[in-house]
Amino acid sequence: MKIRLSYIFLTIILFNSCTTLPEEGTGANNNSIAAPSNINYVITKIYPHDTSSYTQGLFWHNNTLYEGTGMRGQSKLLTDDLSTGKRKIQVSLPQSDFGEGIAILNNKIYQLTWQEHKVYVYNAESFKKEKEFEWPYEGWGITTNGKQLIISTGGSNLYFVNPETFKIERTLGVSDNNGYVANLNELEFVEGVIYANIWMKDIIVKINTHTGSVEGILDFSNLLQKTNQPITQYTDVLNGIAYDQAKKSFYITGKYWPALYEIKLN
Repeated sequence: MKIRLSYIFLTIILFNSCTTLPEEGTGANNNSIAAPSNINYVITKIYPHDTSSYTQGLFWHNNTLYEGTGMRGQSKLLTDDLSTGKRKIQVSLPQSDFGEGIAILNNKIYQLTWQEHKVYVYNAESFKKEKEFEWPYEGWGITTNGKQLIISTGGSNLYFVNPETFKIERTLGVSDNNGYVANLNELEFVEGVIYANIWMKDIIVKINTHTGSVEGILDFSNLLQKTNQPITQYTDVLNGIAYDQAKKSFYITGKYWPALYEIKLN
């Protein structure tokens, strides 16, 4: 469920024909939650982005932008040169794997895979793979609160995971005034809250980590068009969030996008 348009029907067929582990806390409706507020932002800079990158995850660490990309046979873990958009260090995943989100904790890079139920753990400095974990669900987005890893699986749940054992320690259902919010994708933990891309929508939602309530929405509708960026038949959905604590800046982009945006919240 990560590839747009031409893959959607195939995904539905596969989903209905396969047995998967159920997720907790889905399908409920909670009308007591207030409607999310609109969050204002300003674009402070636009950087080039490699249009061959099917962006699945971004993470800012030690003044460096790390990126995880997808597509089988093309999935990579890499660092980006902000000024040029060119790849610097990069590691390729096995040809059969579809790479997903990334996060860095305790000098280790964690990279999810989509349907392979594998999580790769690398040394953040050498990029050498140190270990591999098994994950029972699909892997979509991942971030960290500094102690745990937080993972999305395409549903409405977020899973708080022990980074040493990869055991689930807490499950958080995410909802707004209309009920549970599905298709949670790329994640970023910022100052006690979680920001999440919603797959196939040009928005990022702000999630309360205690209640799971969506408290705010950043609207990036037609962002490429509004900033006069070239669009091709390959340009895909908004995806990718990183946060630079020192500058209080977010970096956002999309799959096969020509631009990476630095933004600040108003």
